[in-house]
Amino acid sequence: MDYEVFDLGDVNLQSGGTLPNAFLAYKTYGKLNEKKDNVIVYPTAFGDQHVQNEWLIGNGMALDPQKYFIIVPNLLGNGLSSSPSNTPPPFDRAHFPQVTIYDNVQFQQRLVTEKFGIQKIALVVGWSMGGIQSFQWGVSYPDMVERIAPFCGGAKTWPQTYVVLDGMKAALMATIGFDVNKRNNLTPTDMRAVGRVYAGWGVSQAFYREELYRELGYDSLEGFVAGVWEKSFMKMDPHNVLAMLWTGQFADISANPTHNGDFVKALKGIKARTCIMSGSTDLFCTADENKYEAKHIPHASFHLIESNWGHFAGRGINEADNKCIDDNLKQLLALSPNE
Repeated sequence: MDYEVFDLGDVNLQSGGTLPNAFLAYKTYGKLNEKKDNVIVYPTAFGDQHVQNEWLIGNGMALDPQKYFIIVPNLLGNGLSSSPSNTPPPFDRAHFPQVTIYDNVQFQQRLVTEKFGIQKIALVVGWSMGGIQSFQWGVSYPDMVERIAPFCGGAKTWPQTYVVLDGMKAALMATIGFDVNKRNNLTPTDMRAVGRVYAGWGVSQAFYREELYRELGYDSLEGFVAGVWEKSFMKMDPHNVLAMLWTGQFADISANPTHNGDFVKALKGIKARTCIMSGSTDLFCTADENKYEAKHIPHASFHLIESNWGHFAGRGINEADNKCIDDNLKQLLALSPNE
């Protein structure tokens, strides 16, 4: 086991439910300095675990473990933190309660403060659903977070993205005839169709047209779809996926008692210096939506990742995209939070 576990105890969830004996799986990189002011929080995205974040961490990079103490908390539902697959009855599988982004960030804040005694965070950064967690950190803890850097991720799930996630859910539920009472019959094999649905959204039209999948070692479109999308989704527990899909569909930084659904008010309440990065061909989290969000955040800058890799411009696969993200993060960390 290459990660640690922080016990949360019995937690009350934003949805009104309770999750007993909850826990947060996390991994740290680097050392916490004496002042405890060299902290970076880097939450995981939908379906990812901490190892999928490691491409952005390294000596000489913006997230340099020789300089920063980097905490990577795993999203609830991802199979390492409390999830349908690792929670005992009666909260296992289809009976796992609904968990929000707001809940996840509250639990991460407990980890940071209770486990490590940290009061200031230099940066919260994340891709996709990790990006919305970074926005949520800026909203929930505006005096604690100095900088946020979401990339290929929005501050809420906009309607089109909601529909995409709903299509993924429908592909899975169709295997059991949309009978919610049969959800515990789902198997990883049922995830094949979910991978096929996501295949049209994870990368761009230009990616497919230019056959960029050949750079990954696939010599045909079918080989790429089966070898990447089907294979990766079939490794996921279907109950975990349903839990994370719910979290993703209802993600909204303003869905909390402070902002009561006022999205612009929530954006304006972010005090952190903000660097928003969008993939130029991202079909899943669009640049237009990110530009709207940046317009309402007081200290925000918007940067385009010029890439044909769509949403996966932020996935750590393409060298040019990786450099763009790393360069922007270096520039952000070089700025004083108050500049």
